[in-house]
Amino acid sequence: MITPEAIRRDFPALSGKCYLNTAAENIPPVAVGLALEAYWRDKQLGMDGREAHFAVEAEAKVRAAQLLGLQSEEIGFCSCSAEAYNLLATSLRLSAEDEVVVSDIDFPSGFTPWMAGTPHPTVRLWKSRDGALELGELALLLNERTRLVQVSLVSFYNGWRLPWEPFIRLLRERSPGAVVSVDLTQALGRCVLDCEGADIMISSTHKWLLGIHGGCVVGVPKRSAERLTTAAGGWYHIPNAFDADRFERRQTKIGAASYSVGMPSFAPIYALNAAMNYLLNIGVSAISAHADPLVESVFTGLRERDIAPLARRSSSGIVAFKHEESARVHEALRKENVHIMHQAGRLRVALHGYNTANDVSRFFEILDNCLHDK
Repeated sequence: MITPEAIRRDFPALSGKCYLNTAAENIPPVAVGLALEAYWRDKQLGMDGREAHFAVEAEAKVRAAQLLGLQSEEIGFCSCSAEAYNLLATSLRLSAEDEVVVSDIDFPSGFTPWMAGTPHPTVRLWKSRDGALELGELALLLNERTRLVQVSLVSFYNGWRLPWEPFIRLLRERSPGAVVSVDLTQALGRCVLDCEGADIMISSTHKWLLGIHGGCVVGVPKRSAERLTTAAGGWYHIPNAFDADRFERRQTKIGAASYSVGMPSFAPIYALNAAMNYLLNIGVSAISAHADPLVESVFTGLRERDIAPLARRSSSGIVAFKHEESARVHEALRKENVHIMHQAGRLRVALHGYNTANDVSRFFEILDNCLHDK
């Protein structure tokens, strides 16, 4: 993944392409495609294939636990981060008297569940300043009614990374009973984690984890398992689903296991298992050591061109900026097979372990040509 030879071997789809958009969609390695073929072969066995399905799910839990610093029994899978957050809401049973803190640089999946339904809790907005979330602003929002603080370790919007240790210390001082939920979608598989003290960790699988759509990793440490057990209906999270007493009592698996309420999405789990194995064999620290300097070179290059990034600094894989001619810039890049994200005037560059210094050079070459042609 890091050497040119490995990139050519493991990511043939990148041949002739400058792909800087992993924060939206990854390019999976060949190993993921082989895993999907294995799923297909196992599926052709009908019911007999389930033994292999559940074995892969168990392997994937072990690997996800390694990435999150948890135990395999503290890992659950569902179909997407939005589903995970809605399931989390069933465990909290928030009332109108409760308060939830969200930020304005978090992804909609992390804040919309708390605004749904009637009544819903009071949502307090932690507003960013110059692309960053200031802890002093958070302190003003926390109180004894705070039941949940929802954050992203890395913002999808601009790549800003939350300074975790001072954040969690402040929160435990001001609102010790609050649940801390952290979205790792823009970090897991790319950044070395530092989320000690989080009550629940959630990540989509089709970005930096190098998996496909239809998957989500949920990590719930044992200390938080009882209070973060979902209240959703299903069968896969109910130990007595087929017992004679199933109509008299409802027994639910606790914690992370309760987030898999129905038949697992095995194809995404096969893909995820292979992708995590690939990442673990390389090492997330090695990926960061390779890609972080590329991110820094994008920061430097933008500032040299008097373009201000939307975050002061990025300890992640993302750099975002705005430009008055963003649509034209984006179109010029696409014509030259350089792929970045464009949304509402915002351009976002995202660099993973399969990116190189040549990708950064190519990006600036096309950007310069576009700006000079004004």
